[in-house]
Amino acid sequence: MLNTNKTLLLVDDEPANLQVLRNILSDHYRLLFARDGERALELARQERPDLILLDVMMPGLSGYDVCEALKQHDSTAGIPVIFVTALAAAEDEARGFDLGAVDYITKPVSAPIVRARVRNHLSLVRVDELVQTRLAVVQRLGRAAEYKDNETGLHVIRMSHFSRLIALEAGMGEAWADTLLNAAPMHDVGKIGIPDAILQKPGKLDAAEWAVMQSHAEIGAEIIGADGSELLNMAREVALSHHEKWDGSGYPRGLQGEAIPIAARIVALADVFDALTSERPYKKAWSVDDAVALIRDQSGHHFDPRLVDAFLRCLPAILEVRERWHE
Repeated sequence: MLNTNKTLLLVDDEPANLQVLRNILSDHYRLLFARDGERALELARQERPDLILLDVMMPGLSGYDVCEALKQHDSTAGIPVIFVTALAAAEDEARGFDLGAVDYITKPVSAPIVRARVRNHLSLVRVDELVQTRLAVVQRLGRAAEYKDNETGLHVIRMSHFSRLIALEAGMGEAWADTLLNAAPMHDVGKIGIPDAILQKPGKLDAAEWAVMQSHAEIGAEIIGADGSELLNMAREVALSHHEKWDGSGYPRGLQGEAIPIAARIVALADVFDALTSERPYKKAWSVDDAVALIRDQSGHHFDPRLVDAFLRCLPAILEVRERWHE
C-alpha cells in the first residue's frame, strides 16, 4: 500500500539500480528519481524528501559530494541520507558516516534489509519531529509568561544558557544539560496565573500579595502537568522548585539540600545571577563582582555549595554568554 505521506529520493546513475529500488519500495512510498548529483540536489531542494537513498560512484558529483552539499544548506541538512553503493571497504563506510549519512547499505541489496532500514530511519525522523514539536510548545509557553512579567526574552535566553554551562561544569552530561537548556525557559510560566496588579506592582508586596505571588511555582507545575517526557518532567521540576533554598527556607514546599531537584537548584542559581546583574524598571543592575560576592555568601544557604563552585569555575563562559545576549 502506497504511503503518500513519505517521499523518498533515489539517486543512481544506473537505471537498472533505480529499477531494483523501485521494485522494493514503490508499494510503500512516493518515489522520486535522479540519475546524477546535480539533479539530486535540485530535487532535494524542491521536494524536501523524507529520506534519500544515494549511490556513491556517479559521473560528475559523487554521492559523497552530494551528501556534503546537502548538509551545508539549512533547507536540506536535516534530510537523512542512506548510501547505497558497491563500495564495501570499511574506510568508504566510515567516510559516508563522517559526511553525515545515517546508514550505509552495500550492493547487491537485499529487499528486506532495504525496507527495514528505510522504515527504521523514517521512524527516527518521526520521533525527532515529535521532540521538536514538544520543544516548540515549551518555548511558546515560556514566551507567554514573559508577556506577563517585567523580565525580558533576553533574560530567559541568558539564564537558560547559564544553566546549561553550570550543569556541564557540575558533571551532569551534555544531553542532560541540553534538556535543561530547553526546560529552563519554563521556570516562571506560572506567572501567567498571577494578577497583573500583583505581578507588576512597583512597590513592595504586602503579606497577602506575597502569598499570591509565591503560588506561581505551583501554578507553573500544574500548567506543565505530568507529561512523561524527560523535557516536560524537568520543566515541571524547575517551575515548582526553583524558589526552594538549600537551607530549607524557600518555597513552596520548604525542601532542603538534595531533596531539591538538581535542575531546579541550577536554575535558581542562574536565574538569581542574571536578575542581579540586569537593570529593571524597579532597580539598577548590580556589578558582576557584587553579584558573585552575594552568591559566594549564599553558598550553603540559598544555593547548593557544589553548584556555586561549578558556577565560579565556568564564570568566564557565563560572562561571554551575558555579553552576547546583552540588553
